[in-house]
Amino acid sequence: MRRLILFVASGAYTGYIPVASGTWGTLIAFPLYWWLFDPVRHLSTLLYLAGYVTAVLGACWIAGRAEVLLQEHDSHVIVIDEIVGYLAATLFMSPTWAATLVAFFVFRALDVIKPYPAGAIDRSLPGGPGVVLDDVVSGIYANLVTRAVLAALN
Repeated sequence: MRRLILFVASGAYTGYIPVASGTWGTLIAFPLYWWLFDPVRHLSTLLYLAGYVTAVLGACWIAGRAEVLLQEHDSHVIVIDEIVGYLAATLFMSPTWAATLVAFFVFRALDVIKPYPAGAIDRSLPGGPGVVLDDVVSGIYANLVTRAVLAALN
């Protein structure tokens, strides 16, 4: 079970890349956005949202277990938070290259900046929810900024 938890938490071991592990982890979310979540979005909005909420809850659980195994709070190895954060950044967006790339850069910037309440969540919530939910908030902000950028470009 330890191997499976660390495999998932580290985004198929991309979290072990010593430089910019969060960026590499975010890239893992691209195929999830294009090939998994977008087709579900077309089937059912409720199923799409339920899938995303389930992914966030699962990420909280996995991140919490990984913290215990790694004996480190919010270890750079854990990138499942970037994955679900990026999926928030692209929630209800059609998978175009413009949306994919704008959301990527905006999300990465906001994940580093941690605008309120993301920073507060990161500092105050323990365990898996503290690891994951700040990225979800940054992803929601990135979603709004990405929509504004794409609207300005069109």
